[in-house]
Amino acid sequence: MRRGLAAVAMAVPVALAVVGCDDGGRAPVVVEGTPPATPYRGPLYVATRPVDDSGPRALRLASGAAGRALECDGQIFEGGGPDGWSRSDGGDTPEDGLRLYFDIFEPAQPDHGYRAERRESDRVMYSFDVEGRTKVAVVVAKDQRDRPGWGPETNAACDPAELPDRWAAALGYEVWTDRAGRRVPVRRLSSSAGPEHCDWQSAHFLTLGDRMYVRDPEGVLGRDGLLDAPYRRHVRMPVDARDTGYRHRGRHLWLTAERDTAYVRTSAGVEAWPRAAQAIACK
Repeated sequence: MRRGLAAVAMAVPVALAVVGCDDGGRAPVVVEGTPPATPYRGPLYVATRPVDDSGPRALRLASGAAGRALECDGQIFEGGGPDGWSRSDGGDTPEDGLRLYFDIFEPAQPDHGYRAERRESDRVMYSFDVEGRTKVAVVVAKDQRDRPGWGPETNAACDPAELPDRWAAALGYEVWTDRAGRRVPVRRLSSSAGPEHCDWQSAHFLTLGDRMYVRDPEGVLGRDGLLDAPYRRHVRMPVDARDTGYRHRGRHLWLTAERDTAYVRTSAGVEAWPRAAQAIACK
């Protein structure tokens, strides 16, 4: 994706809290960093337009300069702004404004290790870089209308699969690879363990496009109608199943043409993960 140009975008809804902070001796939210070979040279203010949609055009309109600054291998994952701070919230410095972004929105993004990529008198763009390329961008602004002090204006992020392994894992994503060993965007395929606060940690969820499959060996979901069929620990691989090439650690994903069940091959055999019949949420 070329910098300074509008980003092609797609959002995948997630419900994850930001991980870590720069308190208590942890890594600082802003670091000196190394300037990239091609720093962002576009405007720090780009007019935004809120749209009730999560498609490419909506995120492009909503993320302003932050969306333009990304250098994604694939599509933008999320973006938004401006919104946020009230009269009493604004910070004294741009770095305070960046911290406020994490406090207000609790985004599913790294919350430290950012570099000040571009500065103007009333705006600063912070970037989280991977191998010299911007994967998360946050623009903070000063003294906006009815919002004195520094606070967040626009933000955008690439797919979590483009972040280092430790960040993707800390955000709750298990990143799969394809047949060639390339990391698969989580907007296409991802998996995660069940949340502990609902006692679902023995379960596992796999999302492929608009379908979710569930491994529930202990039956912790425990409600009729949630799954199309029961989970089965040992099955014979259907003759019409095909290897997708998707891998995560020791798991290999196989599917039939109907895609009603995810067949997961491991060193112990083949498991049948049924499709969720409805949305499953832990509250």
